[in-house]
Amino acid sequence: MSIANKQAICNVLMEKAKTEKDIVVLCSDSRGSGSMAPFADSYPEQFVEVGIAEQNLVSIAAGLAACGKRAVAVSPACFLSTRSMEQVKVDVAYSHTNVILLGISGGVSYGALGMTHHSATDIATLGSIPGMRIYLPSDRLQSEKLTEALLEDEEPAYVRVGRNAVEDIYEEGKVPFEMDKAVFLREGTDLAIIACGEMVLAAKRAGESLEQKGIHAAVIDMYCVKPLDEEAVRKAAQTGRIITVEEHCPYGGLGSMVSQLTAAKAPCRVVNLTLPDAPVITGKSQEIFDYYGLNEEHIVRVAEEML
Repeated sequence: MSIANKQAICNVLMEKAKTEKDIVVLCSDSRGSGSMAPFADSYPEQFVEVGIAEQNLVSIAAGLAACGKRAVAVSPACFLSTRSMEQVKVDVAYSHTNVILLGISGGVSYGALGMTHHSATDIATLGSIPGMRIYLPSDRLQSEKLTEALLEDEEPAYVRVGRNAVEDIYEEGKVPFEMDKAVFLREGTDLAIIACGEMVLAAKRAGESLEQKGIHAAVIDMYCVKPLDEEAVRKAAQTGRIITVEEHCPYGGLGSMVSQLTAAKAPCRVVNLTLPDAPVITGKSQEIFDYYGLNEEHIVRVAEEML
């Protein structure tokens, strides 16, 4: 089964809203693109449409949370992470309000719309705010588990998901999930590949290809980018070589965090595969990934070169 992660999140919210009337979903003219139209139709009393006003979206969500509501603010990641950064910093993180910020169509999901609609800096931007957690689930099943867990806690969080349907990484009923703990998809001793979000599929396939070549690569799904799973990174560093893969710019993202941690506590060679520090080409997501080497073939080639 292959559906978009945002649809899986909506499914969880709709199921929970049957009995949990404090759940409120807010959108910035994004109920369609955010796959939240079914929620709005089914629970109009628990849905707020603020229009194209991302700063208001975040502040209203924070206000509702302060009144005891479980607020989920849904907006394109490119706008949510930039236009409303101050509101996220002050009204959500600093004020410690119980808000889930759902950044939809993250990374280069908008493809041909270009840099204005790409969110290649959101991990760095929102991750720099004290108290703000950052999550990039890899498939629908992990998205469901993460959403259920976030609805049970009291801390603010930013969740970034893509626009398109993604292949399953995990199996129904067999999703290993522990809050803020990375998942080892493969064990390996020659090197480790750490990926997040939609890049996990490419990393998983690369690990399988390397195994066929006699190279034993650990593959890690680091869905919890902040807080970063230090134990998982230390274990990866024991191989002596780490490749990070992310749909993000070179600065302030997963690769930067892993490099900073290893440099301080577990020295090893680290290569970061990222989008460039420049406006990216236009095209469909996979075309952009292929152009910049964020795919199975390039990961395999880099791994072989490191060895």
